[in-house]
Amino acid sequence: MKSLELLIERIILSSRWLLVIFYLGLVAALAVYGVSFIYKFLKVASNVFVYSEADMILAMLGLIDAALVASLIVMVMISGYENFVSRFDEGEGEVSFLGKLDSGSLKIKVASSIVAISSIHLLQIFLNTQQYDQARLMWATIIHLAFVISALLLGYLERIMVEIKKK
Repeated sequence: MKSLELLIERIILSSRWLLVIFYLGLVAALAVYGVSFIYKFLKVASNVFVYSEADMILAMLGLIDAALVASLIVMVMISGYENFVSRFDEGEGEVSFLGKLDSGSLKIKVASSIVAISSIHLLQIFLNTQQYDQARLMWATIIHLAFVISALLLGYLERIMVEIKKK
């Protein structure tokens, strides 16, 4: 009976390595997104003298948005692997936040990144209001506020959890 329990525990603990498939998928998605970013950048660069100031701001916001999404993917890959699969070997390429992001702080960073991405998207909408009706503007604002409130609540809950752990 004890050996069966030990076998089950080993299988369950080993199953964490299945997460590597997801992280490698995120690496591939990041590469595809990088190609998309280069395409967007070349389009902006080729039209730099054609775009109006407002169009240029919108194009730059699109590039910033892409950089934030890419950073979010990297953060989830590295910290997820570090927290749930295996520790990275210390070496030259050490990232400053390795070992410092637990699942609670990762949730807050992800929520903060989503709020930042949503903020840029909302700014793009407001800089281009003539293309949107009032209902779309209202819903975009409500959805953004929902992201902000969710991030604040996650931060508050994490703070409570830290206080409980201190006791």
